[in-house]
Amino acid sequence: MPKRVAIGIVKSDKMSKTRVVEIPRKVRHPKYGKYMRARTVCYVHDEENTSGEGDTVEIVESKPTSKTKRWELVKVVEKSRAVDVTKLRAAQKAEAEKAAEAEKSAAAESDATADGKPSADAE
Repeated sequence: MPKRVAIGIVKSDKMSKTRVVEIPRKVRHPKYGKYMRARTVCYVHDEENTSGEGDTVEIVESKPTSKTKRWELVKVVEKSRAVDVTKLRAAQKAEAEKAAEAEKSAAAESDATADGKPSADAE
């Protein structure tokens, strides 16, 4: 029997070498006929940790790797373009603190040279 191939979106990349991939699909309601969204959640083995949260990936069915993992990552079809706001804010804060510290040390150095005292760097 051939191996099944599916394309889904990585929902979690918090585990080492394991990704949680969601495969969305539309299912027709048996009684009312309305099409509803359904999803299949698969645990995928990602040996090199190449995929990240939000990426679109292609996966293939494999022999069981663990209790829940039955799929392997073939390739990353499209990288996510979503911005992690918390990481962005942390980087901006660190950059602002670094700039403030550099400005403070420059001001202290200029005060020391204005008083006529040589700075510690001018030895």
